[in-house]
Amino acid sequence: MAAATTSESTMTSDELGHSSSQVPRLRSTAGSPSAPSGDSGSKRQSGQTSTETNYLSADSSNADQCTDTGVQLKKVLGLWHGVALIVGLLIGAGIFVSPTMVVQYTGSVGMSLTVWVATGIMSMMGGFCYAELGTMIPKNGGTYIYVLEIFGPVPAFLVLWTTYIVIEPSSTAIVALTFANYVLQPFFPGCFSPPYFTIRLIAAALICLMAYINCLGVKLGAIIQGVFTQTKVLALIVIIVAGVHHLAIGNTDHFRNPMEGTMWDVSSIATAFYSTLFSYSGWYSLNYVTQELKEPSKNLPRAIAISLTLVTVIYVLTNVAYYAVLTPAEILSSSAVAVTFGQRVMGVMGWIIAFFVACSTCGYINGAIFVDSRIVYSGAREGHFPHFLSFIQVDRCTPIPAIIYTVILPLVMLMAPDVGWLLTYSVSVDSVVTLIPVVGLLWLRYKEPDKPRPIKVWLGFPILYTILGMLVAVIPVIMRPMEIAFALAVVSIGLFVYCLILRNATKPKLITQALDKVSYVCQMVFLCTQETCKDVNHTSTVEVIQVPETINTTTTRDH
Repeated sequence: MAAATTSESTMTSDELGHSSSQVPRLRSTAGSPSAPSGDSGSKRQSGQTSTETNYLSADSSNADQCTDTGVQLKKVLGLWHGVALIVGLLIGAGIFVSPTMVVQYTGSVGMSLTVWVATGIMSMMGGFCYAELGTMIPKNGGTYIYVLEIFGPVPAFLVLWTTYIVIEPSSTAIVALTFANYVLQPFFPGCFSPPYFTIRLIAAALICLMAYINCLGVKLGAIIQGVFTQTKVLALIVIIVAGVHHLAIGNTDHFRNPMEGTMWDVSSIATAFYSTLFSYSGWYSLNYVTQELKEPSKNLPRAIAISLTLVTVIYVLTNVAYYAVLTPAEILSSSAVAVTFGQRVMGVMGWIIAFFVACSTCGYINGAIFVDSRIVYSGAREGHFPHFLSFIQVDRCTPIPAIIYTVILPLVMLMAPDVGWLLTYSVSVDSVVTLIPVVGLLWLRYKEPDKPRPIKVWLGFPILYTILGMLVAVIPVIMRPMEIAFALAVVSIGLFVYCLILRNATKPKLITQALDKVSYVCQMVFLCTQETCKDVNHTSTVEVIQVPETINTTTTRDH
């Protein structure tokens, strides 16, 4: 590989003196041709090469542009953007359907409300633990990055593999299908159900639309997320006000004996916690984009505290409203508690609740694509995913290849006739995955007690969260052996992939050639490159790399 230094931003292949099967790449340096610090080049897969071309430069007219600091993710998220992101991912479809399972496994109104409050407190403890980790390791990637830094590449890859091969794609697909069902339901009253392919097409359109918005820029996605967050909070406020009004006029019969019928066995209560955790899942979402958060040492813990307090209060009051209007038996017989509540309280205007649920699912998908793409980007940057997934669009500073990858698997999973069981599996595995970094925090407290910590939480938080997390994750899974078998199968395949492809120093030639072609296409189509950073000693280095002969590289761009 040859290197040459130039002061011009545009040159042709002939000027560089290489053939048409070569393409120049521009690397940011600080007085030496070494890789930028954020590139994690030492951890990359052998055989992978950076393909940053010299014609990829920023357009100063764009609000999300990559300016003089280089091609990198920008710190554009403030405190309230972080709150909107967490609340938007927390309040998804769960609060509108989970109360049925909670009542089923608790048996009473009082115990159901206790479980909702306890889960909120447990999530708050986990959130504060993640705040300490996020300020110690201020990188995008959240759980994956924390496991990588604490336990090494193999556990980190398995976390990444399990999460983004099954868990997140299935969750996104199911929420998109929920949106399509609620949108189409008013057009198919009575016993008629919407056509199968119509549901899938609308769900696919929603996923693609949210992906396009995220490709346009971080600020636009944050604004859209804020709008959807306000809409879903408004929906829950409508439910709460209606329930309070119902209580105010004297309908308090359902609260006279709140603990009557309670199921006191440990397995049932643990399963009820397992159900509420689905509604609270997402409290760790801001940790996935810490690198794009302004003043993370201040805004990260504040956003977690504000959002989790707000969501816990809203969840408890929403359930009080449900129980004020509906009996436990009615809740158990309902597949969508919010819709049943709306029909009982609002009559013909009950469709408003369905509309709000649709908006809630939109907000979840928008936030999920934003967060998930950053984890894919982090995994590619560390060499655990193909390197082209770490490319950033030079004008808008968004990881477009990672965003596209994030939506491919959910679109494929939409074709499955029933993916509900995948969601059940994903919740149980998600509980285990989020528990691993908290255990790692305890290990860091013991191994590196003097490590700088902008935030240091009370030691009891990680200890209590670990104990509760193990109980909630293990007990319900023991009751579902098929989930254990499926989880072991996914982990085994992940280990096979890691040993066969990632661990080998020499990659199969066919794989490296295919990755080179995809990398080149990504650069040419999306105008993206790997992350670079500039400083006062910055120089531009053009390196010549070989690309497949079948690709014409004579095209140049002027900026």
